[in-house]
Amino acid sequence: MDLNSLQLFVHVVQQGSFSAASRKVRTPVSTISRRISELESQLDQRLLERSTRSLDLTDAGKTLYLFASRGFEEISAGKIAMQESQDNLSGTLRISIPPNVDAWEPLIDEFYQRYPKVQLEIICTTRRIDFVEDGIDVVLRVGELKHQLAVARKLGSYRHVLVASPEFIQRHSIPKTPDDLTELPLAVFVNRLGNDYWQLGDSRTAINPQFACNDYAPILAMVRKGNMLGELPPTMVNKLIKSGELVELLTDYPLPAFDLHLLYPSRKYLSNIAKTYIDFCIEFCAKHSQDDSLFNLLDR
Repeated sequence: MDLNSLQLFVHVVQQGSFSAASRKVRTPVSTISRRISELESQLDQRLLERSTRSLDLTDAGKTLYLFASRGFEEISAGKIAMQESQDNLSGTLRISIPPNVDAWEPLIDEFYQRYPKVQLEIICTTRRIDFVEDGIDVVLRVGELKHQLAVARKLGSYRHVLVASPEFIQRHSIPKTPDDLTELPLAVFVNRLGNDYWQLGDSRTAINPQFACNDYAPILAMVRKGNMLGELPPTMVNKLIKSGELVELLTDYPLPAFDLHLLYPSRKYLSNIAKTYIDFCIEFCAKHSQDDSLFNLLDR
């Protein structure tokens, strides 16, 4: 049974005519008539006796309307109750996010605006989390997941970009290929794996950085001053590229994509606050997937 057709049937009965129901639900009379005829065919029952002056329910129609109208009333009441429950959501939510994930700041702010009674505790770390021992509800992680005993929900992927200031380009010229980077001063994020190369498209380019740091903010500062060329997250540089303060380089040789995941224990054992936060993150990333000020997600 098609529930949309069933709801149209209830509206017709409650409004007393097809035309009144059409005005109520802003659906053409012809569509309503067709959907109810399809419902009658599905049920193999005549529900309405139509005439030019009146619209009467058959015995089958009366029975169906009695139960259907009650059902839709319960659904409506359930929606209201659920909304009230969400509006009154309160308690503590403990989450872990990596450092330097600027895009999570507007997400946290929007979550707080929607659920002001929730107390947020945020642990910034990249180490492996033990949900029970650390008392963490939900974890955000960037990149490849290794040995994680948790449910992983992928939110999308994004790429870092190579950028430099117009002043830097004026002094050094624009690199045309990855090989051109070997003679340029570079600012890079400290890689605990010890890799001494950038993967640019299909090219693995050896790098000898003049500046390395485990925080992207000093790297950005060096790039903005025109001293060096750097690899930075889109959340930090998209607006600067758009304004012309920085220039994106080697766009034909993209850096590898990073996956963005939420990690959490089985949903079966999550608190209502944690479930709400997970659903909110999924909704937020879907809504802002192409936002230049955020990740500009490649996929979800």
